[in-house]
Amino acid sequence: MTVRTCAAAAAILASAGCGASSTGSSTTETRNLPPVNAQATSMKAGFGTMERLAETARREGELNVIGLPRDWVNFGEVIDTFADKYDIKVNQLEPGASSARELDIAPKLRPDVFDLTMDVAVSRADRFAPYKVQGWQDLPDHVKDPAGAWYAAYGGYMSIGYDPRAVKPPATFADLLKPGYRVALDGDPLRSAAAFDGVMAASLRAGVPKPDQGVALFAKLKQEGRLTDPAKANVIVAWDHLNAARGAHHPEAWKVTIPRDSALGGYHVQAVSKAAPHPAAARLWQEFLFSDEGQNLLQKGFARPARGEAMLMKGTLDAEQAAKLPKAPGPPVLMTIPQADAAKAYIKKEWAKSVG
Repeated sequence: MTVRTCAAAAAILASAGCGASSTGSSTTETRNLPPVNAQATSMKAGFGTMERLAETARREGELNVIGLPRDWVNFGEVIDTFADKYDIKVNQLEPGASSARELDIAPKLRPDVFDLTMDVAVSRADRFAPYKVQGWQDLPDHVKDPAGAWYAAYGGYMSIGYDPRAVKPPATFADLLKPGYRVALDGDPLRSAAAFDGVMAASLRAGVPKPDQGVALFAKLKQEGRLTDPAKANVIVAWDHLNAARGAHHPEAWKVTIPRDSALGGYHVQAVSKAAPHPAAARLWQEFLFSDEGQNLLQKGFARPARGEAMLMKGTLDAEQAAKLPKAPGPPVLMTIPQADAAKAYIKKEWAKSVG
């Protein structure tokens, strides 16, 4: 399965103009608005205006987020901007939590919102309160739940980051088998979703994942003593936003490429918890993330905004930052849930004995 790509902005992939705070609506305007319902499935149905949503959220006073490291796609600035804009305290719960961990620990920590990989969101959709942000129509159908339980906010491509001082630019994953490349994955594919996706990107053949091919490549690197940890590597297989951020800090020492024949993509989706202790703040957070401002802040962290194509057409995408994203070779390949499940089963069985 693939998605259309905005080639000019290199963007795969709700907008609500999250306006500044208001002192409130006039009596006449308020009389014509629906009663406030913090559990509503849309801003219009539950609040009528963004001002009323923001006012209700400010009265709640807090927002609990989980699994959002501050250095992940610029979430530090996203959180700080939201907190300052709406005068709401943001509690950052277990920033390093994986998607599965977010949901497992939710009954204890009580987050309001989730940031999840799509496969996890699909499998646990019963935990979410449906909510459709104002720019719902900007999001392609295959990256959102029809009922509004979850919806993609940003995505990326699996990429190869490399030190151009040490190695030639790799054009394909197969090039990593040539002498001189010391390669690292972003973790252990048995435990890390990013490392698993790195193996799967290397496994693609004509857009189809072949887990045995991915495992075989890394097994050969291991046998030759060239599969190492990131601190010793001159090549790191990771999401392009991570490699791009590293390159931004060390432009002469780190470059990024997305192999044309291995354009594996992935999305992170958002959801409101059914048990959200601050339901209005949770919905305001979603409106902010999917606003032009929020999407551009995510792109500042080298993510590819889910609304990127629509924003480009409207002239609201930060074109200067978009030009800094690694060049996309074309529409990304998105693994289906059955493909991902089969690949996980194969890697669980074969990785330890083939790679160790």
